Amino acid sequence: MQRGSDRLSVRKDDEMKHELQGLLRSGHPTRVEEWHDPEPGADDDPDIASGPVPAVGSLGADEHLRVELARHLGRAAFPAKRRDLVHILSERHAPDRLIDLVNGLPADGAYGSAREIVNAVSHRS
Repeated sequence: MQRGSDRLSVRKDDEMKHELQGLLRSGHPTRVEEWHDPEPGADDDPDIASGPVPAVGSLGADEHLRVELARHLGRAAFPAKRRDLVHILSERHAPDRLIDLVNGLPADGAYGSAREIVNAVSHRS
């Protein structure tokens, strides 16, 4: 029988399945030693870090745009002016439509987050 992965033996695969069985069935860690469990998210972590990522189809147009901008810009880009945002988007090979969208914003405005950019775009339209 050909297996998809040759990294582990059949015995090791079965052993790992057995170890994870309690976690998968119960939905919470089942180990006695607390130090085996992963650390929970911090209070200031974004909700997306500790919960499921929403499906793209379930987002509205503004939220989809915000997610896409945030993905290409990251946290380090903010606060920034239009010129800096266009430069970062170009460097990170963002789609041309995002670059054109940001390039159409007022040059004197400073933006602190992807949400502020989306708000500025929606007020401009």
